[in-house]
Parts: sequence; structure tokens; C-alpha cells
Amino acid sequence: MDHYLLLLFGFILLIGSGHYLVESSSDLAVRFNIPKIIVGLLIVSFGTSAPELLVSITAAIKGHPEMSVGNVVGSNIANIALVLGLTAIIFPIIVKSRTILYDWGFMLFASLVLLVFSWDCHLQMYEGFIFLSILAIYIYLSIKNKKNSSPNNTEKAKFGLGVNLLLLTGSMVLMYYGSDLLIDNASAIAHSWGVSEKIISVTIIAFGTSVPELATSVIAALKKEMEISIGNIIGSNIFNILSILGITSIVHPITFNQSIISNDMMWMIGTMVLLLIPILFYKKINRSFGLLFISIYFAYIYLQFI
Repeated sequence: MDHYLLLLFGFILLIGSGHYLVESSSDLAVRFNIPKIIVGLLIVSFGTSAPELLVSITAAIKGHPEMSVGNVVGSNIANIALVLGLTAIIFPIIVKSRTILYDWGFMLFASLVLLVFSWDCHLQMYEGFIFLSILAIYIYLSIKNKKNSSPNNTEKAKFGLGVNLLLLTGSMVLMYYGSDLLIDNASAIAHSWGVSEKIISVTIIAFGTSVPELATSVIAALKKEMEISIGNIIGSNIFNILSILGITSIVHPITFNQSIISNDMMWMIGTMVLLLIPILFYKKINRSFGLLFISIYFAYIYLQFI
């Protein structure tokens, strides 16, 4: 039972520290008058992906490489099938902006690059640098395309500089300890259940590290800010692949099982392709598609354990 409590505590540390990481980073950006588009694209998207980053790096260093890739792939599946599905059930997501198609295309491209690089069941350091180079191109093009449609900051910083720096430092430290607890206890639980660490990573860990995206998207849906819901998910999926696996494979080369390629990555790419249908042909993700995505997610989870 101790492992389950420590796993839960690890999740709480990750989620709480992730929240304050985004809050303090965004507040610092406002203080130094950094444009909102950069805040949204870099700080919020990267901030909601920070739990996955720390978990993946910790898993690779501690000798659990399958958890690194499984966490990212499972989180991307959860982001679309669970988070967008649940959000669309609460309130249908209207897609007006053409930039969503651009971002969706980049998300699929990043996934296909991952599939090609993973074909030998390894992610090497040089491939990590390629991932980060692609991410830099994406960020540059996104800022260039969107900067004219985003007004300058008119907000005032909520906290003093000292408080912001304290929150930023504290959240990073707590996130490190949260990821450490998560990996150690998830590995112990996997062994006690007699299942692979990959299964634990694409289910329990992936769901837990997707909670920031779930919270952001549901809150945006309740506020009827639909573009934020879908933009947050697509941006997070791009960051998950390019930044998390990029940085992790540079820190420590990743080796994993063929089943992640033949099974989990196919589910990930399949959900991304399916997402194009409501975006392209209906310009919205209605409750029917939301139920379909939720059903796909639970089918994926069920098939992991049989």
C-alpha cells in the first residue's frame, strides 16, 4: 500500500509544482513585457509538458527507458482521446482558426519523424538534437505567423520578483522529487502486478502527467474559449515529442521494446488522423466525436491489460 500512497503523492507534487511553474513563468513574462504569443506558445505549452519531461528524464537515468517513450506516447493518446473527448462532451469545440490545421499538420509530422527514428528501437543523442532543431523551426514559424494577431501584454504582474523566483525555483525542486517518487513506485507496482513497465507508463503515468492539459482544456471549455482547448492539446503533443524525447535522448539514449512502435505509436497516430475529420469537415468537435474519442481511449486502456 505504501507504493500506491507514494505514487499518489508523486502525482500531487508533479501537478501542483507544474501549476506554479506555469504561473510564476507567465508572471515573469508579464513583468518583462514578453509578448503573449510567446507566453502561450513557449511557457504554457512547455509548462504543461514539464511533468512529462521530468518523468521521462528520470526514467531514462534510472534505467527504465520504456517509461520515457511510453509516457510521451501514452500522454499524447490521452490528450486527444481522453482530454479533447471529455472537453467536447462538456461543450462542443468550435474550430475557427486556420492555424489549427497548420499545428495539426506539424503534430502529425513530428509523430512520423518519431516513428522513423524509433524503427530500430533506439533514440540516439543526434536524433534528440534533430528533434530540438525541428521544435525551434516550429516555434519560429508559429511566432512569425501569429504575432500580428496577438496583442501586447496589458496585464500587470501578480507577484513581486522575489516571490516569482522563489515559486519558480521551488516548483522545479518539487517537480524533480515528484517525478522521482512516481518512477520508483510505478516500477514497483508494475512488478507487483506482473505487468511491464511500458503498460504502467502508457496508462497510469501517462494519465497522471496529462492532468495539467485536462485541467487547462476543461476550464477553457467552461469559459467557452474553444480555441485554447484544442490549441493547448496540439501544442502539448508537439512539445511532448520534440522537446521531451529530444532532451531525454540527449541526456541519456533511450532503448525500448518493439511493441511501442507496432502498437502504441499506431494508436497515437491513428487518434491524430481521426482528429482531422471533425476539424476539416465539420469545423467543430461535437459531443458525438467526444464520445467516440472517449470510447477509443478506454478501448486502448482495456487492450493494454488483456
